[in-house]
Amino acid sequence: MAGELLEGQSTALLQALHLLTPEGALNADARRKLKQVNHLVRLLEPALDDIYARHEEPCLVDVGSGKGYLGFVLHELILAKRGRGLLYCVESNGELLARVEATAKELGFSRLRFIAQPIATAELPEGVHLVTGLHACDTATDDALARALLLRVDHIALVPCCQAELARVLTHCKPGAGALQALFAHPLHRREFGSHLSNVLRSLAAQAMGYQVGVTELVGWEHSAKNELLLCRRIQARNPKAQKQLSALLELLPVPMHLLKVLFGEGNPV
Repeated sequence: MAGELLEGQSTALLQALHLLTPEGALNADARRKLKQVNHLVRLLEPALDDIYARHEEPCLVDVGSGKGYLGFVLHELILAKRGRGLLYCVESNGELLARVEATAKELGFSRLRFIAQPIATAELPEGVHLVTGLHACDTATDDALARALLLRVDHIALVPCCQAELARVLTHCKPGAGALQALFAHPLHRREFGSHLSNVLRSLAAQAMGYQVGVTELVGWEHSAKNELLLCRRIQARNPKAQKQLSALLELLPVPMHLLKVLFGEGNPV
């Protein structure tokens, strides 16, 4: 069990989150979830170090926060330990969020705030420094990325999930180079290609908006099939080269993606 925990991580918190039984046992599903959350926290450490070095009161946002696992772990290991900063949990399911908030009060986690609103329209505080989300489903990832890019936050870390939007769109897509259609002619290929294309377009959109983007694997495939992590850091106002790449790709595959409409409207992203 000790090998599963990060330094400073308490079994008491994991029991309160029902990831551990009262006897300290960890079942297979809980082990997978804990591994994903803990590994994401590790990968967030450079961004968090940067934010805490430059901002007196860091503001973090966890989108599609669900049962609050990521938020609770970040509070225990980062916010409480460093004694400053706030983390906002954004979740559209108000009933679920109310239970999470009650648990936070029971634990005395005073640096968590809760917003029971959809990601796209959530009333976020001014001066957000990091937006993160673990498995925000389908276009919720795009809503999170769009909000973060338009707010010009310092760092973004998102693990997409259930990316069905482009799989649906590709059913009717007739690319100019007809041979490209073979890449998504079959439903299985369409789903996989649509997922890959979604993340490629997300990455290019973030780069076009002035972000340095890294794409990495969150955990091994044995733990989750949805494990691609997008890490973005703002480094400049705009990136014309990435804008041209994005436009060129959309000329080949003219897919009306939700994210691109939010960021650039109905027209060309350049």
